[in-house]
Amino acid sequence: MADKGHQKERDWDHEMAQVDRLLSKLPTHEPPPVAHPGGRSAAAPDEGERRLTMREWLGTWLRVGLGLVIGIAITQWPYAHSCGLKLDLYLVAVSGVIATGVWSSISSWKRRLAVAHTLSQLLVIWGVLLASSEVFPRVSAKSSATWSCSSTPAAPAPTAPATPTPSH
Repeated sequence: MADKGHQKERDWDHEMAQVDRLLSKLPTHEPPPVAHPGGRSAAAPDEGERRLTMREWLGTWLRVGLGLVIGIAITQWPYAHSCGLKLDLYLVAVSGVIATGVWSSISSWKRRLAVAHTLSQLLVIWGVLLASSEVFPRVSAKSSATWSCSSTPAAPAPTAPATPTPSH
């Protein structure tokens, strides 16, 4: 190890002057905008930010509303969906719930509509829960549910032949 006495002393005044020069080259910091009672700020919108049109706002909320209607209505599915084609159709409808949630989620994200985006994400989660409630029982290690329905009724279990009992 080198002795500390042999190291050159730093000139802190020179170092701080160099830091001050570098800081002076940075753009000046503007104070944060003052909030008005209506919740709007006094600052002008950024160049990349633009005002949302009524059509965009309404379009996003219609997507969210459609998804919510489908997500709620699927709980009232009128057919048994335990196996076969009816299960396949049910899973296609559940995929529609997920797709509608993703569609409205993308729209609400682009338009910065926080409540709409939250509802869209909940819709996606709801669709995944519905799908998993049908898929997991069929793919788990101890699965008892099947994908297809058996077309022939199960044969009755064989019974032991009746043995005559001796009568006394």
